[in-house]
Amino acid sequence: MSVVIELPHVGESVVEGTIGKWLKKPGDMVQRYEPLVEVVTDKVTLEVPSPVTGSLIRVLAEEGETIPMGAPIAEMESDEAPPPTPPAPTPELVSLGSQSSEAPVGTTGYLVKNTAPVGPTGGGPPPEADTEVPPQVAPAVDVATVDVTAVAQVVKEATQAVAEVTASPTDSGVRLSPAVRRLIQENGIDIGLVQGTGMGGRITRDDVLKFIESGPKTGAPVIPAAAPAGPATDAGQDEEHIALTPIRRMIADAMVRSVTEIPHAWSTVEVDVTGLVALRSRIRGDFQQREGVELTYLPFVIKSVVESLKEHRTLNASWGGDKIIIKNRINLGIAVAAPDGLVVPVIHDADRMSIAGLARSLNDIAQRARQKKLTLLDVQGGTFTLNNTGALGSSVSQPIINYPQAGIMTTEAIVKRPVVRDDAIAIRSMMNLCLSFDHRINDGAESSGFLQAVKGRLEAMGPDTAIY
Repeated sequence: MSVVIELPHVGESVVEGTIGKWLKKPGDMVQRYEPLVEVVTDKVTLEVPSPVTGSLIRVLAEEGETIPMGAPIAEMESDEAPPPTPPAPTPELVSLGSQSSEAPVGTTGYLVKNTAPVGPTGGGPPPEADTEVPPQVAPAVDVATVDVTAVAQVVKEATQAVAEVTASPTDSGVRLSPAVRRLIQENGIDIGLVQGTGMGGRITRDDVLKFIESGPKTGAPVIPAAAPAGPATDAGQDEEHIALTPIRRMIADAMVRSVTEIPHAWSTVEVDVTGLVALRSRIRGDFQQREGVELTYLPFVIKSVVESLKEHRTLNASWGGDKIIIKNRINLGIAVAAPDGLVVPVIHDADRMSIAGLARSLNDIAQRARQKKLTLLDVQGGTFTLNNTGALGSSVSQPIINYPQAGIMTTEAIVKRPVVRDDAIAIRSMMNLCLSFDHRINDGAESSGFLQAVKGRLEAMGPDTAIY
């Protein structure tokens, strides 16, 4: 039986990945769950495992090639049927005032048998009546379950929205995904000659491929390619050119996408954390001896943020075009500076953890992020992001939202400053909180209410604050 392996979806904001290194070559025997290939995305460098035991027939994506999530990357021959799993349920859209039950869990990763590839841009023909429904398989032994609500949301948003909004309009007013845009540029295609079959008549990758097979090319592309930075040989003695790594290029694309698609607004508040500083100073030694991890200020901030998100649910949300999608789970993304660039691992259900539990989870994901040992689950399902720019000495920041979330907050450096307390000048430990929010979803009132809630919780921390 021939099976086609697809590039698995790793998060709502990740639309493509770059093939880094093939770990197997055609003709090799591969065991089930044995890594096939390394893939680089703007979130994580990951190994894609084989869902079956069999022989690798051919490679469908070459090293260095950037392809959309869901695209086929390899074909295998196997007598072993992939393990069936129930399909992920469609996520329920929740009104602002409703309460719903906890989201279920399931598996991720995709394996397609004898079907034409259907990428995240919505391309590909609809399945025929006799086409086998694609089963799902777990991507790795140590990743058994994930947030299927996030996975379903990935599929839905990728099919309906990603291709429509991931690029700026062309001269003809057509919006294209990065993968489609690149394909048009490489083949010098007149976009006006391509008929779109995607949502709202959008041009998909399959539309372009069909045009290449059947239609003529023009002499030059309609969409101008970005000017290269210039080869290193042209740098001269007065400057040095550094070639972009795949992950740095993807981070750049993600940042451009966020600021061009999300109308950012931002706000900041000043927080008196004198009580928190005293509390941490008193318990940090005993905590490290007991838990084996350093107790930083960040777990206290996380606790304040997740409790405040329960009260201000529109900050724990995403834009759905004609609706606001409220997330019922609070999965907090933490920006971590890794060797290859910024990654955002996720603490799932952070609102259910104590401060001590948050400290342990934070230490774990930060270490694995820097060691490049994050799994698919570690970067999926984030609903709000927190960044600690204060660790670098920053006092005021304007963070960029982690698409498609509704907000991101930074904690700034804690410094002692003279402030007025009870009509007297006192020296207090002060910290700024800076929030960027999607102005389509929240206005100043909602964002300010959220910041004030976080501020109030942080300023209330003291000797009686529960750690466990």
